[in-house]
Amino acid sequence: MTRSVTILGATGSVGRSTLDLIGRNRDDYEIVALTARKDIDGLIELAGKFRPRQAVIGDPAHFARLREALAGTGVEAATGEEAITEAAGAGADWTMAAIVGTAGLRPVMRALEGGGTLALANKEALVAAGDLVTRAAAEGGATILPVDSEHNAVFQCFDRERPESVRRIILTASGGPFRARSIEEMRRATPAEAVAHPNWSMGAKISVDSATLMNKGLELIEAYHLFPLRADQLEVVVHPQSVVHSLVEYKDGSVLAQLGAPDMRVPIAHTLAWPARMATPCARLDLVAIARLDFEAPDLDRFPALALARAALAEGGAKPAILNAANEIGVQSFLESRIGFLDIASLVGEVLASHAPGAPSSLDEVLEIDREARRAATAAIGKFLH
Repeated sequence: MTRSVTILGATGSVGRSTLDLIGRNRDDYEIVALTARKDIDGLIELAGKFRPRQAVIGDPAHFARLREALAGTGVEAATGEEAITEAAGAGADWTMAAIVGTAGLRPVMRALEGGGTLALANKEALVAAGDLVTRAAAEGGATILPVDSEHNAVFQCFDRERPESVRRIILTASGGPFRARSIEEMRRATPAEAVAHPNWSMGAKISVDSATLMNKGLELIEAYHLFPLRADQLEVVVHPQSVVHSLVEYKDGSVLAQLGAPDMRVPIAHTLAWPARMATPCARLDLVAIARLDFEAPDLDRFPALALARAALAEGGAKPAILNAANEIGVQSFLESRIGFLDIASLVGEVLASHAPGAPSSLDEVLEIDREARRAATAAIGKFLH
């Protein structure tokens, strides 16, 4: 049976990887909508190739060009953030949520309200509004499938019918490009060095998060909302080869792990075909060629972002949303060469310590907490400017 698909954030790396897989199985999928925020060239290209029912560009300044490019193709053109949210709720069987940042929150909530399956690649949804997102999924009868390689690995190994049999989840971290660097070397690190991930091909923001280990901290918070375990049952181990994507330990001592080449098309394919499996063009895992798998504990002195995230998870309430917002400002400021690499975690720590609003009870409250944390982080940057 043909599965209808909407891809939110179609022009990014996750969106394009999803379309690469769909392109190899065109008879199995019908594309309802493709969305992008500003990448008009990418959206026009993908809409022309895959012919969705609708193509949505978030920035209205590009709408005239989109409409002109799609004239006569049968693809409806639309624009604006509300149009993206409406596309998310258009009733697709399967929706890829790959919009980066809190801009993806409303579309995620709209997709969940309509039921169906949500493949979640947007970290901010669960980090900033985890309780609201999981409640919306339950009320809408929707299924959330994690796309992050770590959470997808856990999903494949986790006994959802008997969660009480699980002792702990172990998320693996590559350690990023600075795993073996000294603090002084990291102090001098450039944006170009930080985005040069040793194993994965990712966007600049998530690459910097990987370099600070904030990415793993955000994933701890996500895992707390995705799987029915306590925060103290979630651990992180550094695994430089990025072959073991995560592990689940059971109370009898058994440990199940999901292994594979570091290619995002593997977890995307798992969610796209779930509960079946689909073929992918990804490299096959050759354990003999790899020869060894290394593991080590994360160094919280050199990578304090992980400790900040764990503390935010433990405190709960608005803290994870504040953590996420302040980190986004810090990463962007670093990418613009306004602050140093180590200043990112320092900035986040300062904002967390100075802001403690109550737990949000609605999406509007989450977004207000996010805006306030961004304002506070922006104001505090002056202490770190180079």
